[in-house]
Amino acid sequence: MARIAGVDLPGRKHISIALRYLYGIGPTTALEICRKTEIAADKKAQDLTEADIRKIREVLEADYKVEGDLRREVQLNIKRLMDLGCYRGLRHRKSLPVNGQRTHTNARTRKGPRKGLAVARPAAVKK
Repeated sequence: MARIAGVDLPGRKHISIALRYLYGIGPTTALEICRKTEIAADKKAQDLTEADIRKIREVLEADYKVEGDLRREVQLNIKRLMDLGCYRGLRHRKSLPVNGQRTHTNARTRKGPRKGLAVARPAAVKK
C-alpha cells in the first residue's frame, strides 16, 4: 500500500482516483501529477513501484501544497479574516454561511442541528 504525505492510498483504485484522497488534490490536479510523473492514470495504486512513489512525492513537494501545510494555511486565512472583523470573518465567527446563502431555511450543515422551541406550558388548572 502506497503512503504519500501521511495518507495511505487505496490500492485497488486507479492512481488518478487514489491521489484524490490527499487533501488539496482534486481530479484535474491528480491527472496533472500523473502526466508530470509519466505514470499511466489507469495504473492501480498497488502496482506502483518505489520509483513511481518517489516521483509522485517529489512532484508534490516541489509544486503543490497538500495535507497539513494546506490545512494550516486555510485555518490561518480564516483566523485572519476573523481578527480583521470583516464581514466574512464575522460570518465565520457566528458559524453562519459565508458566501451569501440564505439562512432562514437550510444552512443546517453550517448552523448545526435544530434547537427546539422551548414552549412554556400553562400551569395546571386546579379545581
